[in-house]
Amino acid sequence: MRIHLDKIGSVTRNLRPGHTVTLTTTIQAEAGAVLAGRVIGEKHTYNQLEDLHGRFTRLHGGDVILGALGHRNALQGYEGVVPKWVEAGDRVHLLNLGGVLGHCSSHNPDVGAPFEVEVLGQLLVFPEHGSRTGQSAFIRMGALPAGGDLPTCPVVYVAGTCMNAGKTFAACALVRRFAQAGLRVGGAKLTGVSLMRDVLAMKDYGAAVVADFTDAGVVTTDAESAPGAARAVFAALARHGVDVIVAETGDGILGEYGVQSVFADPALRALGSAFLLCANDPVGVVGGVQELQARYGIQVDIVTGPATDNGVGVRFVAQATGLPGLNARNCPKGLASHVFELLGQRVPNFPTMMGTAAG
Repeated sequence: MRIHLDKIGSVTRNLRPGHTVTLTTTIQAEAGAVLAGRVIGEKHTYNQLEDLHGRFTRLHGGDVILGALGHRNALQGYEGVVPKWVEAGDRVHLLNLGGVLGHCSSHNPDVGAPFEVEVLGQLLVFPEHGSRTGQSAFIRMGALPAGGDLPTCPVVYVAGTCMNAGKTFAACALVRRFAQAGLRVGGAKLTGVSLMRDVLAMKDYGAAVVADFTDAGVVTTDAESAPGAARAVFAALARHGVDVIVAETGDGILGEYGVQSVFADPALRALGSAFLLCANDPVGVVGGVQELQARYGIQVDIVTGPATDNGVGVRFVAQATGLPGLNARNCPKGLASHVFELLGQRVPNFPTMMGTAAG
């Protein structure tokens, strides 16, 4: 069956699909399966889809979209699972802005009930030129290769206590200052649910190359998939010859997207030359610092995020943890300068950047 797509979710980007596609009604209900479906009804909140270029487009009832099956466990969004089976005509839910599809089991009232999507079929791809025999499409097709050498350049990890804790603000502040100092910066998103927004923000702030877990063929990371995806992302950035990598972990350090398994991996943990914790409140500050130290032996270097939005929070961070509290929105240059100094102390031959960056 040939159909025209109105909108294409960014989760499918590894396949580089066009707007006219061929579908099969024989559907493999697995994470990463690429499905086309028709949007049912209208919504006034959480009603957009990120396209292959990272642009957000408004969805309307009747739109035919392309997405991929996956799960989600978002405290401030949707909880959903990959269905055990899917047939053409069944209805699934749009679980995130990147085009992740599944069965929603609960939702945060701020985002409202999710869009329903009537399944039309699974995308067919034709890898052999001229062949009429298609293959059922999964986002792992065209993904970054597994394995590869891990980077030898410094990595700055940016983790948080939960989603919306200021991780991307902090990552972008670092990327900007590194790039202004003449360094070739790699930006990474290691865990989460497929969405290009955060790595594209790093690109906008000066990253020379960016990659995330979806590039590695994963729709939604978990404890099993996250370490392998992180290794593939790091290896890809290393192949591009970057001087420093800013690596953001999606969700929180106690979430369900596999952050714990990344930090539990000795080789991945050892890449970190500096560690930033983003926290929303004082309890998150203390708990996050203690959890990372006790469970993984990770010593947090800087606390940032909403918990440092003003002097009250900054004083609390210093008094409760002895660490600097540096806000990525109010004081991005101060935050980056502190990281520069740490890397200069810890990384042999790291360039002296203080005083050389523009602006």
